[in-house]
Amino acid sequence: MKHGKKYQDSTKLVDRARLYDAPEALDMCTKTAKAKFDETVEVHVRLGVDSRHADQQVRGAVVLPNGTGKKVRVLVFAKGDNVALAQNAGAEYVGAEDLMQKIQQENWMDFDVVIATPDMMGVVGRLGRVLGPRGLMPNPKAGTVTTDVARAVTEAKAGKIEYRLDKTNIIHCPIGKASFGVEKLQQNFDTLLSAIVKAKPAAAKGQYIRSCVVATTMGPGIKINPSRFASVPSVKEN
Repeated sequence: MKHGKKYQDSTKLVDRARLYDAPEALDMCTKTAKAKFDETVEVHVRLGVDSRHADQQVRGAVVLPNGTGKKVRVLVFAKGDNVALAQNAGAEYVGAEDLMQKIQQENWMDFDVVIATPDMMGVVGRLGRVLGPRGLMPNPKAGTVTTDVARAVTEAKAGKIEYRLDKTNIIHCPIGKASFGVEKLQQNFDTLLSAIVKAKPAAAKGQYIRSCVVATTMGPGIKINPSRFASVPSVKEN
């Protein structure tokens, strides 16, 4: 794969053989973000678990203290009093069968987060093949199936992200924009890593966090020393 001049210049700043401490790696991210847009900073964590086994799944959600820097469009499946609660909390779209049909018939996907009350999961379940592959299917573990729709909408708007293993046992998550600066990125990074460490399955054996890499949208990967994660500050997960 051929990379552009800006990428090649960025790689010269990074020692690929070195394991950086998180603050230095995040500082490096801000320096390698050379695109004309505000690049997203992403974290990629490889875990020492096997996602094929139900007792080794790692999944949850956490509110980043500084948000993600992205405007989040929220869709809520609800009826009755919950409609007004969701709208007042800032949800862009609230409905029931009407929204389900719009998604099915028009392939409409102008939203980033889907929240549903438990009584609406029969309707939402019909969208499993559409929402599931995109990571948008509501789930109780992520707090997106709930009776407290107002809180769920508020948290989504505030920067709540979901973390989950993919088939290669890696978690991929955004932790903000390069323009955030090192301090805010560090706070978001610590919050995410604390949640992942806290979610360690009892069945996991050996080294839990095998590797961790941070990178901007268009920048090179920067390796972080996994031995440091034992001292990640404890953060209460929402």
